[in-house]
Amino acid sequence: MQYEFAPLEGITGYIYRNAHHACFPSMDRYYTPFITPKKGKSFTTREWNDIAAEHNQNIAVVPQILTNQAEGFCKVAGMLKEQGYEEVNLNLGCPSATVTAKKKGAGFLADPDALDAFLEEIFAHSPLKISIKTRIGVENPDEFERLLDIFSQYPIQKLIVHPRVLKEFYKGNVHREAYVQAKERLSAAAADIETVGRTIPVCYNGDLFSVSDTERFLVEYPDADDLMFGRGMLIDPALVMRLRAKSADPAGKNAAKELRLENKSTVWEDAAKRVSDIRDFYGRLAEDYAAVLSGERDVLFKMKELWSWQGQLFEGSEKYLKKIRKAQKLTEYKSAVAALFADCPIKDA
Repeated sequence: MQYEFAPLEGITGYIYRNAHHACFPSMDRYYTPFITPKKGKSFTTREWNDIAAEHNQNIAVVPQILTNQAEGFCKVAGMLKEQGYEEVNLNLGCPSATVTAKKKGAGFLADPDALDAFLEEIFAHSPLKISIKTRIGVENPDEFERLLDIFSQYPIQKLIVHPRVLKEFYKGNVHREAYVQAKERLSAAAADIETVGRTIPVCYNGDLFSVSDTERFLVEYPDADDLMFGRGMLIDPALVMRLRAKSADPAGKNAAKELRLENKSTVWEDAAKRVSDIRDFYGRLAEDYAAVLSGERDVLFKMKELWSWQGQLFEGSEKYLKKIRKAQKLTEYKSAVAALFADCPIKDA
């Protein structure tokens, strides 16, 4: 089983990915925020910085493309191959109205015939292996059957399923029966694609916010292939590290036992160690953003956005988060963060 970090637009760029990998070396793969092909143009400066080989050393990264034009997809895939990438991910999951109005992301699912024609082209001409991250429809989960009929025709490297339809955005319960449906359908189709017996992994993504959430999921679906974590990792950046450590010590009998993950020691349920690791992580992020952004205001914007998620991991954090949101200088921000770390106990989840 692989544990993967979902692409989160505006958040999980190369600075975040490298800091996270250094502080919590537990993820098998990271996916980049989407790249949008542009007519007659190469990458934007932001996109180039995010995928450049020198910014992604010693870390497994899969770039993601958002488009409904096969020619643009293959052009970008070719440029990514020049940077040493072997796989690219197609975004069929973004629910943002500015994206879906252009029939991209989850909006592309509204036209299955056009999607089928698009996939036929990119699988015929892409120089890279292709994985897909998708929702299960636009209006109704019943739409997923038709989509699976389409997906099953192609040698998809991996299908990552967020089991909600477009109109649900991130609200309501996920339709986990669609995940089971995908595993069964693509397993049955695998023998007909390229190599007899080849399996098409189905990766689950959706509402895994804590170690306990993930453990319950794995009890219900013990044959799960891979798991992708998104918002849960912003709340607890050590989530997967804790999950791996707990799996190695399932009874929790050695709470002080050190577990080594890629030369980094951690105590899997020691509250003080968890806080210390998060403090180090956020300290590094602030320094690394300050090194590339134009001023304190831009750094504060980044850090405040992250704390809107991270703050959920601490008990009684609201008044401290208010001070973080109101900070106009980095000194004010750092003072508010230090007070939160000192006064707010970390949640056990």
